[in-house]
Amino acid sequence: MNSPELQAALCKVAPLPRDDSGPVFAAPWQAQAFALAVHLHAKGLFTWPQWADALAAEIRAAGAADDGSRYYELWLAALEKIVAARGATSAAALRDRADAWRRAAAATPHGRPIELGNDRLTPR
Repeated sequence: MNSPELQAALCKVAPLPRDDSGPVFAAPWQAQAFALAVHLHAKGLFTWPQWADALAAEIRAAGAADDGSRYYELWLAALEKIVAARGATSAAALRDRADAWRRAAAATPHGRPIELGNDRLTPR
């Protein structure tokens, strides 16, 4: 994960939130999105330059008003777009899954883990 290629590609895009130990995540989903991008690259779905271009496009689209606090939201948006563009899934399938997670979150009692099985429309 700490390959020079990965570090160089990420540094070209935007400063990765990090401390002396490595990347810093404010929430578990951020670490999961980061790990998923690394995994999909390792599986050959995209190259680091392709990834850097996708993330850079999202950062550019966010504009100068973005203060960096949305970094992993932009990371996730780039990941969704590159996965769909590379044919691993469709944009419609990604929207359907996001909707299912939203329904599951709404159906989950406060303090309980959100599970996709809580979505009444998701087949079990």
